[in-house]
Amino acid sequence: MRVCVTGAGGFAASWLVKLLLSKGYIVHGTVRDPSDEKYAHLKELENATQNLILYKADLLDYVSIVSAVAGCEGVFHVASPVPPSKVPDPEVLLEPAVTGTKNVLKASVEAKVKRVVVVSSIAAISMKPDWPKGEVMDESCWSDELYCRTTENWYCLSKTVAEREALNFASTNALDLVTVCPGLILGPMLQSTINASSLVLINLLKGTRETVENTTRNIVDVRDLAEAMLLVYENKEASGRYIVISHVINTRDLIGLLKRLFPNYNYPKSIVEVEEGKVYSSKKLQLLGWEFRSVEETMKDAVEYYQSAHLLE
Repeated sequence: MRVCVTGAGGFAASWLVKLLLSKGYIVHGTVRDPSDEKYAHLKELENATQNLILYKADLLDYVSIVSAVAGCEGVFHVASPVPPSKVPDPEVLLEPAVTGTKNVLKASVEAKVKRVVVVSSIAAISMKPDWPKGEVMDESCWSDELYCRTTENWYCLSKTVAEREALNFASTNALDLVTVCPGLILGPMLQSTINASSLVLINLLKGTRETVENTTRNIVDVRDLAEAMLLVYENKEASGRYIVISHVINTRDLIGLLKRLFPNYNYPKSIVEVEEGKVYSSKKLQLLGWEFRSVEETMKDAVEYYQSAHLLE
């Protein structure tokens, strides 16, 4: 059982690689530079010595992707740029997301891969300005591309276009493809560099801002996301899109929970009420057999990791 994981050094991808190796898979992981120290954590994973091969690859370099995918029966396309802040040039996100995804899918067809799992995002579902308040969003919902452009929400646009084109490509090329759309991914990190979603939690703990908005957080534990990716890969019944969200919590309740678990941090002083966020359903994935941790476990493990890595000082 040989599979390829793109962007293997990232937050979610690292946990997926760990899970795959524990299940006896041989993993081809694509990274920008296998000799870079920031990928050292992958080489230390259980079974990595014999079953993990890191490939130097760039999503925009088709030939490098072909060599990484060759000989694999499955591909997990996890790599995609996530900006820490607003992006002035949309192409910075659009090209790697859209062209990169197409390159991975073309290489998968060439290698006669049995199934591809593409990691999209709730961002490809949520951006619908006319959606009735309180109505549950499911896998049939798509972000409005024009609205993403006019509001300059380039991350949402890149995820929406990349996922739509992936599904279109798969249907015209008879490629078995499943997509997963996670919410805010939190939990302990395996990699040494801080990713954008973990920074959301770290900033709350450090009280980076005195005032925060009481936004709705649609959370999934990074380890539960890895399990979801493997589930939709291995389960023959899986098809189409899957929303991957385990807990919905607003910022006020999240801070309350963190204060109970870890009272000694400099939390934001005031919380401003804002319009309630969208509501999503992960029922489709749960019907496939997906289970998830409690939000308390996710927070406890995440913060204990940040403490051990001295990220809160």
